[in-house]
Amino acid sequence: MFQRICLVHYHEIGLKGHNRSSFEMRLLKNVEAMLDGYPVVTVRKISGRVCVFLKEETEYDLACEIADKLACVPGTARVSSGYKTERDIDEIGRAAVDAMHEAGRFESFKVAARRSHTDFEIDSMQMNQLVGSLLCEAFPEKKVQMKDPDLKVCVEVVQSSAYVYARSIPGVGGLPVGSSGRVMCLLSSGIDSPVATWRLARRGAICIGVHFSGRPQTSATSEYLVDDIAHVLEKTGCIARVYTVPFGDYQREIAGSVPPGLRVIMYRRLMFKVAQALAAREKAGALVTGESLGQVASQTLENIAATDSAVSMPVFRPLIGTDKQEIIAQAKELGTFEISSQDAPDCCTLFMPRSPETHAKLADVLEAEKPLPIDAWVAEIVENVEVRDYACPAYKPKKPQPANI
Repeated sequence: MFQRICLVHYHEIGLKGHNRSSFEMRLLKNVEAMLDGYPVVTVRKISGRVCVFLKEETEYDLACEIADKLACVPGTARVSSGYKTERDIDEIGRAAVDAMHEAGRFESFKVAARRSHTDFEIDSMQMNQLVGSLLCEAFPEKKVQMKDPDLKVCVEVVQSSAYVYARSIPGVGGLPVGSSGRVMCLLSSGIDSPVATWRLARRGAICIGVHFSGRPQTSATSEYLVDDIAHVLEKTGCIARVYTVPFGDYQREIAGSVPPGLRVIMYRRLMFKVAQALAAREKAGALVTGESLGQVASQTLENIAATDSAVSMPVFRPLIGTDKQEIIAQAKELGTFEISSQDAPDCCTLFMPRSPETHAKLADVLEAEKPLPIDAWVAEIVENVEVRDYACPAYKPKKPQPANI
């Protein structure tokens, strides 16, 4: 009986220089946290991998469930399920047979062996031959195929042990959450912004959401949906906190004070200013939105520029060149599409003009904004935000900072 393991492979982290170890340690800590409650003995770095050692008698189906969960953790390029053995060629061969029995349907295979230390007397080529011959005896109906086989049985001999695996699944790639700073994400209950948030998390950012609710002018339905979305994202540590802003009364004030065509831009400029103030509190370095160029009236080049001028920090738009069908496909893969497809009145549809301006001039926007008590509103909103935290291993709340209004 061999000890089951899950090997977490990474690609991009392996290209890092002197700070590579910090990325590896961040991934290891995230993996440990994501597997809380599973039968894990320990998690360690071994030979350019993160290895999860499972408890004795862990069933194959549970080991696969663990591997599937790990594959969704940002920073993971591939996850392999297999066994740890002694550095003994007979034990390695038996483990390879067991791994092939659990690999599912296949017609062709090959062995890919490597050793990290030359103190193991059998080199990689000999291991390929010896293990391959054992597998041919155990599976006489299967064909050895060196190029593009259905199944690859891998053997890795390191300093103190050997690792054998056949089942290997792709991961989401990217960088581990917590390796690229913090960002403040404008998070609605719609389809786009959860995908944008996930894309930044996949690049290693700690994502903190801010949701602008239409409350008290609308019901709080969108807030419940955003909470559901956040629970999906937190399964892989991709969101740390969500600030909720009851925004309806401020929209009503704006709607009664500015030309109808400029309402949407005014709403968004105030949202951005609030998000920037909260970003200062969290020491976040950028704002993130789910905008896609030309998708709606507020997302034309001119209107994006008019909105961005409200803040002094970078605004990231990871979906800017993505069409709606691509975004929907990724939302389905992420698991947020069904939640976002539910009808919910929110601030995005509140006090909407019949004909919003699509090519706003910044001078006109600034002129219309002059009479509004923007600074006072931002201070009031930030003072009264509602906060909910989620499971993100890389997140530690910053000490309260004065809001930058």
